Amino acid sequence: MCILTVKQLTKQFGGLIANNNIDMNVQQGSITAVIGPNGAGKTTLFNMVTGVYQPTSGDILLNGESIVGLKPHQVAQKGISRTFQNIRLFGAMTVLENVMVGMHTHLRSGLFHTIFSTPFMRKEEKEAKQEAYRLLQYVGLQSLYNEEAKNLPYGAQRKLEIARALATKPKVLLLDEPAAGMNPKETAELTKLIYHMREQLQLTIILIEHDMKLVMEISEHIIVLDHGEKIAEGTPDDIRNNEKVIEAYLGKGATTAS
Repeated sequence: MCILTVKQLTKQFGGLIANNNIDMNVQQGSITAVIGPNGAGKTTLFNMVTGVYQPTSGDILLNGESIVGLKPHQVAQKGISRTFQNIRLFGAMTVLENVMVGMHTHLRSGLFHTIFSTPFMRKEEKEAKQEAYRLLQYVGLQSLYNEEAKNLPYGAQRKLEIARALATKPKVLLLDEPAAGMNPKETAELTKLIYHMREQLQLTIILIEHDMKLVMEISEHIIVLDHGEKIAEGTPDDIRNNEKVIEAYLGKGATTAS
């Protein structure tokens, strides 16, 4: 069953076309990779799916319902969450508090409950803390719950971003270069975590990644962009042997070079 559909999606910035008529069908429960050289339009695609950018034309459907025109917090409420290429944590807040920020789209305490610190608000806050700690346990950061986020090693910051994204209770999780800056041990741990999230949390995962070893190992379906256009899609074996993909990464003539 297709959970996310992108139809002829185009994004234009003045005279620059960042994405041009992109089509994409993502199956529920799958792990899909979006790859391509720098400047191919991968993050622009993520930004449109998550409501950061509105497309110039085209449509984005989540479970058959268009989400074009929604703001990022509304897209999150519908069930799509993400991490960022450049880590966006609240450095002066604790690890636990960063995860709790992700829960705000689902908390029900309004201004009245907050101002008067009602029993309902206190109960909801306690439950949010418990859930945030559980998510930290899930990604292996529970021992650092009271540490300021800015003091975490790089790999741990990446995991914290994932925990915060999980706090929004997503159906679809978008990971923008999750392995960037990680050493081999951290990348292996990330690979296990991605598998666990798909299997245990019934998540659909889409990732942008430059680590081709990780992409080929973990992805069931790969979409390749170059200069804002989709040039190929298929299984890892399909992509590994695709001449257009080889040209995009290595230059023209690479497929015929001896």
